[in-house]
Amino acid sequence: MRLLLVEDDPMIGASVQRGLKQEGYSVDWVRDGAAAEGALADGVHELILLDLGLPRKSGLELLAALRRRGVATPVLVITARDSVADRVKGLDAGADDYLVKPFDLDELSARVRALLRRQGGRASPVLDVGPLSLDPAVHAVTLDGAPVALSKREFSLLHALMKQPGVPLSRAQIEESLYGWGEEIESNAVEVHIHALRRKIGAERIRNVRGVGYMVPAEP
Repeated sequence: MRLLLVEDDPMIGASVQRGLKQEGYSVDWVRDGAAAEGALADGVHELILLDLGLPRKSGLELLAALRRRGVATPVLVITARDSVADRVKGLDAGADDYLVKPFDLDELSARVRALLRRQGGRASPVLDVGPLSLDPAVHAVTLDGAPVALSKREFSLLHALMKQPGVPLSRAQIEESLYGWGEEIESNAVEVHIHALRRKIGAERIRNVRGVGYMVPAEP
């Protein structure tokens, strides 16, 4: 799952990027509002973590411009501005949530999960498809109640497929979800992860749709 972090403070940015990567997210990081506009042009990010006090273009200006263009990507504002008036401005400009610095990375991760869950129209964080269950909060997968050990990439790939059972994802969509800027992608990386997942959860639970991509079949 791919996120965009817009933060000009190098220490905070590095800490947030590192922490969210450890949670299995792919995190692209830009340091000003103008760069963020360019980064968001291709629409591959599923959530934006946005500081307000940015150079070149403020976070509020960027947020308002995105919403005027109809961009519905969830936005979590992360800022040191802690007054009620500032929070109201951020939420009224189109933010989906607001977190004041300094914050705990565990809380940040929980808010990210909640926004992504809301974006997907789900009340429960746990994804269930037949006997297969995935809990993003604790990075756990079970099959018929038994735990399945997955690597971070395998977990992220299965998560992407289980969010929309019955809907195939192309190889390009999977790569965009799993890999951020500057990460080298081997030509057969997706196939390698698919093969590993099939070996662990059963080949029938990840179907190859010829000429389209891969999907987790929806249960009848």
